[in-house]
Amino acid sequence: MRVAYGVPGKTRRQANAGLNQGVSVMKGVDLTKRLLVGFAVLGCCLPSTVWAADAPAQSASKDVDVALRGEGLLLGQVVDVEGQPVMRTVVSLRSQQREVARTATNDEGYFAVRGLSGGVYQVVAADGIGTFRLWNSQSAPPSCQQGALVVAGSDVFRGQVPGAGAVGFYLGDPLVIGGIVATAVAVPVGVHQSRRPASP
Repeated sequence: MRVAYGVPGKTRRQANAGLNQGVSVMKGVDLTKRLLVGFAVLGCCLPSTVWAADAPAQSASKDVDVALRGEGLLLGQVVDVEGQPVMRTVVSLRSQQREVARTATNDEGYFAVRGLSGGVYQVVAADGIGTFRLWNSQSAPPSCQQGALVVAGSDVFRGQVPGAGAVGFYLGDPLVIGGIVATAVAVPVGVHQSRRPASP
């Protein structure tokens, strides 16, 4: 019985061929690992505006100046993308990631919220969101709008890649990217390790 490098029944040439095949597989895994790490580093280093470069400029969210009426009254309307009023939908007013008021639209899509002070607010209604800078009636610049208009179905949030939704949110997190890279490296290595014959 021939024994080469502890592998019974194989010649030295057969054993070397097996080793060379294992080395080439490991080189492939190493190259894959390097590429994945390189892409992950590149993705973490690029600003999110690079990912949104193909988005139309008019879809970017910007603050709209709105004048409050007496007693901190905000008037607004929710419409769909065709300009038709959205009736009886919930309207949430948020400031600093916290809901400060909740109301509903009437049959013509209008809503009103009292007791507000100046500041930046997000108005969320019917899958639409608008960011508004509210001004007290005494300090409002002349260019202020008299009410807030929210278009239903416009899901572009400030600082978010348009259309990316939850996937874009999670892929923007370096820890998630690191976990994906670690999984992409560990799975091929684990598969390769499982195909090795057990030691005698």
